[in-house]
Amino acid sequence: MKRICALLILACAVMVVLPSFAQKKKKNVGSEYVVLASTAVKNDAAWMEVVNALQQKHRAEVVFYEKAPRETLKNLQQLQPRYVAIVEKPENLNRDYVIDMHKVSREVDEDIYADFLWGMITGYDAAAAMKMVNNSTEPLVIRDAVATIMELNSAKWFDRYAWIDDHTLGLWGEKTAKGEAVKTGNVGPKDVLPKFTELYAKYNPDLVVTAAHATERNLEMPFSLGFIIPENGKLIASRSLSPKDKICDLQESGKRKVYFAVGNCLIGNVNNTKNSMAIAWMNSGNAATMIGYVVTTWHGRNGWGGLKYWVTTPGRYSLAEAIYLNQQDMLYQMNAWNPVMLKESYPRFDGAEFSEAPAKLQQLLKAQPTHDQVGFWHDRDVLAYYGDPMWNVRLQEVAGENDFTVTSKVKGKKCVVTITTSENFNLERMKGDHFKQEHVLDLPFSYFFPERLKNPRLAEGQDWKAAVDENFLLIYNCDFEPNKTYEIVLDIDK
Repeated sequence: MKRICALLILACAVMVVLPSFAQKKKKNVGSEYVVLASTAVKNDAAWMEVVNALQQKHRAEVVFYEKAPRETLKNLQQLQPRYVAIVEKPENLNRDYVIDMHKVSREVDEDIYADFLWGMITGYDAAAAMKMVNNSTEPLVIRDAVATIMELNSAKWFDRYAWIDDHTLGLWGEKTAKGEAVKTGNVGPKDVLPKFTELYAKYNPDLVVTAAHATERNLEMPFSLGFIIPENGKLIASRSLSPKDKICDLQESGKRKVYFAVGNCLIGNVNNTKNSMAIAWMNSGNAATMIGYVVTTWHGRNGWGGLKYWVTTPGRYSLAEAIYLNQQDMLYQMNAWNPVMLKESYPRFDGAEFSEAPAKLQQLLKAQPTHDQVGFWHDRDVLAYYGDPMWNVRLQEVAGENDFTVTSKVKGKKCVVTITTSENFNLERMKGDHFKQEHVLDLPFSYFFPERLKNPRLAEGQDWKAAVDENFLLIYNCDFEPNKTYEIVLDIDK
């Protein structure tokens, strides 16, 4: 009956629905998926089709807000969702919106962790936003990729892969088919941008990864040798920041993809305009999911850490799960350093923070902060996830690297997590295989629960160093050995 009432309210759309009908649910019932949308979306018939599509796809509750998602916090506390999608017009999305939503995600209950996975559904127009919803309905296994970084150059995750190197000027490479060797070549400085556009068209990627300089209005090629810029919702390659120096449009087939701007500054900030890089990647770039920073970045733990969780356990996690687990890992470490790092906001993001933030953190910690402490604090709330957080998009497994299994079984007020290592188990690989070690040190053992647990905690008598919450488990003293079985016993509420 409550579901019918909710749908009738949406269908009638005759009054402003602020956090209202969600409050009719009984406290602590829980809801797997919640859609948040602004009244600006509610009052626009085309955009409301996007909300309705998400609601029907996930059997979701829908809650509206006037100005900001924070207005729905009480509803979220009652509904206790595992996934939250926000439908919003680009004119209402900016840096502060993303930062505050990260904070809201940690305020559903009293622990330090984010209580749900969340993403933003937006677009150049309502049709583009609907395309994001439709493109993230069926699962996707990443097979072909293109990048402007060198960290993925082994290409072991992909059937086909190509890149422009950001460490060696003019170096590029490609893997033309599954099982083929990686081949490299060199081009002159003037040919770096044309080579990228050529490879992009040739490989028609499922995944694009970049990390060069960027802003809300451009993406630089490595060594600043040309730009990708937005023009009326499209991505174009240009010799300069002016469309007048256009070389070509970034050729698209209409294939859905993921764009992971792992280390770029500012490119994830829509900046209250549909004429931004983020919106162009979701529009003409057909990115059903886009991840990027909304501020100038330097330490990079949030972006590179999320990528490390994803690529060093290929096939184990969806992209949203990998991003989420990395962020909870960050929160655990920050709390261990000093809980004040989770309570206090980073001072500013206007260029002056690089001198002000270390001094402010020293004052808070009453000690000289480390490079990582300042960097984690900077990165805590500034990575944007655009797309459906429940989309099952994964890397394909890498032969020989799926060397341990994890299962969990709930019985009564216990949940037993069992880890079984194989004969070829490699502890270093489980800890991240030194991937991007200058940004992200060893990873803990991680597990995303198949279903949300109620108040999980380590059962008495265990000596695991653990971070555990309703959605996940992290173990930091995980010196597992080959051909062994380990059990982690959790007490849970019923």
